[in-house]
Amino acid sequence: MSDARVVRLLVFRVGQLVCAAEADRVREILPRLAPTRIPGAPPVVAGLMNVRGTLVTVVEGWRALRQPPPPAEAGEGAGGSGTTVLLEVDGGKKVLGFTVDEVVDLLSVGGEALERRQALPGIDPTLVRAVGRRAGQLFVVLDTDALLTPILSS
Repeated sequence: MSDARVVRLLVFRVGQLVCAAEADRVREILPRLAPTRIPGAPPVVAGLMNVRGTLVTVVEGWRALRQPPPPAEAGEGAGGSGTTVLLEVDGGKKVLGFTVDEVVDLLSVGGEALERRQALPGIDPTLVRAVGRRAGQLFVVLDTDALLTPILSS
């Protein structure tokens, strides 16, 4: 990602990990709703959610990124707190929901401001496209296809 083009990123937090996805892959940002569990689905799949008549598979962000589970909050419904980000995967052919704790920012950065990284503590290096910095804090630009496409085929 170290070219001169400007990249728009949606920055979000999953546990203590600050991540980003390319904004052109984000279809929509929704409040977290309780998905309907799918019997036999892997634990990373929270279930299905109806988004205006379309069923969308929802992936638990903390499980997909191998982060510690979020603390259970008293009084929360089955959906918990947080946000569901609808992401286009597989070249825009499919849309998946990805749960995050918080959407932090939408920002534009020059490609030269993002550094390629192969090994970062706390995240599988095959899921990292680049690393950036926002307000002095590092964030990981996720390879959303590498993260989510294997879940579709499981």
